This record gives sequence, structure tokens and C-alpha cells, in this order.
Amino acid sequence: QVQLVESGGGLAQAGGSLRLSCVASGSIFSINDMGWYRQAPGKQRELVATISSGGYTNYPGSVRGRFTISRDNAKNTVCLQMNSLKLEDTAVYSCAARVNGASVWGQGTQVTVSS
Repeated sequence: QVQLVESGGGLAQAGGSLRLSCVASGSIFSINDMGWYRQAPGKQRELVATISSGGYTNYPGSVRGRFTISRDNAKNTVCLQMNSLKLEDTAVYSCAARVNGASVWGQGTQVTVSS
């Protein structure tokens, strides 16, 4: 079993920054890829960033150049640095991990960007 706990969400102004963290516990040796996803009200969940166990990263065009995902395997932590925030970045952000072919999700943290 793997458990994920996110922190760092909150309120930021457009153009500002926030940093999200996700700490994994449990059977952490079985974790492969990790990532962040978000879901805004009335919209489907979408990918924000992923990072492999070897550090390979992937971003959709909507956040590329503004968001940076990082991973510290020694601390079992994955972080998401969000810069140049836009109003449309407002959503619940969830950490996810791929474990033995299945996805494990955190509880989510709210990010709200105001003008």
C-alpha cells in the first residue's frame, strides 16, 4: 500500500507562484512514475506534469515553461513549482503515483488564482 499526502495549496495572485509537495509513505519501493493532475469545477481531470523514477519529465503545453516538477527519491517526495500563475490554473491539484500498474491518488489540494 502506498499513501500520498499533498500540501502547499492555497491562494495566489495571477502572476504569482505556489509550490506543492506530495509525500509518499508505505510500500514506496514499488512506486514508478509520479505526477500531478488537476480538476477545475465542471471540467475533466487533466495532466499537469509527470516524472519518472529516473527523472524524465513531461508537461502539457498549458503549463510548460511555467511549472516544474521535481522528485526526491530519498525523501519520497515529489514537488510542483508553479510560476506565472493564471486564473485558469485554479483547480484541485492531486498527486498520483503509478504502483505495480495501478494508480494511487492523494486527497487533493485546492489552488486558487485571483486577479
